[in-house]
Amino acid sequence: MENKTMGPRNLAFVLSEASGKRSVDTVTIASGEGVLEPGSVLGKVTASEKYVFSPNAEVVGKEGAEVATAILGYRVDATDADQKVVAYTADAEVKKPMLLFHASVDDDTKTATKLDQLRAVGIKAR
Repeated sequence: MENKTMGPRNLAFVLSEASGKRSVDTVTIASGEGVLEPGSVLGKVTASEKYVFSPNAEVVGKEGAEVATAILGYRVDATDADQKVVAYTADAEVKKPMLLFHASVDDDTKTATKLDQLRAVGIKAR
């Protein structure tokens, strides 16, 4: 019998959110981002206002995305086209161990910086 590993589940990282829809927005994930899992920490590209996996430092063509401003709620495949999806953008508490960071966010200091950026928009990781 083959064992399978379940990946991140949609919204599993959420501890609490504001009433109504104050915590979430529909955002556009930029084409070329590939498959992103729930809990991925996102940043907004200034020029296009589309979201991408938030890198540690500024990347040419993705300026602005180095500042974490959202967390992806649902798995999305933006390999070949922009995709609209729900993301947490304010007033929420999330499970820190379930957050997914860009490969360039590779140490505790960089992770802490991302968490501080999320805190600035009202998303607190516990």
